[in-house]
Amino acid sequence: MNATFPETPAAEEVLYRPATLLDVSAMAQLRSEHWGKAPDWEHTIATYLSGEHHPRHALLPRIAIVAEQNDEIIGFIAGHLTRRHQCDGELQWINVAEPQRGQGVASDLLHHLAEWFVENGVRRVCVDVQPRNADARAFYTRHGAERLNDHWMLWTDIARVLSES
Repeated sequence: MNATFPETPAAEEVLYRPATLLDVSAMAQLRSEHWGKAPDWEHTIATYLSGEHHPRHALLPRIAIVAEQNDEIIGFIAGHLTRRHQCDGELQWINVAEPQRGQGVASDLLHHLAEWFVENGVRRVCVDVQPRNADARAFYTRHGAERLNDHWMLWTDIARVLSES
């Protein structure tokens, strides 16, 4: 007896692209899943992207990159040039929707941001990480970041992220 099984559809491809102001609402929703409220994040993200909101020591330029699947924003990352902690760049935010976590989306987003940093002559990149956020600390460590102090981690050469497989 030969059983036939329906074909399993291939996983939908994740597309990565620069964020626009049209993406702000979806980005804010992702941020608000763990921190704050979406309307507050909408304002913060929109003014960050437009260059009106500047984190401490932030410089222009800056970028946000979204991960999109089935026309839905499932993750994003943002970063900018900086002089904070003697770094050249700072990873501002990274978020991935719960259902897509563990599928490589965050790693891909980090890779795309690392490309942008390298294209902009940036090597030394820092990121603010809560001391109790063990998952984020493990993710950054896995990708080559080191402890700078209790709240900050550092890539001494973000280009190393690009050589990861």
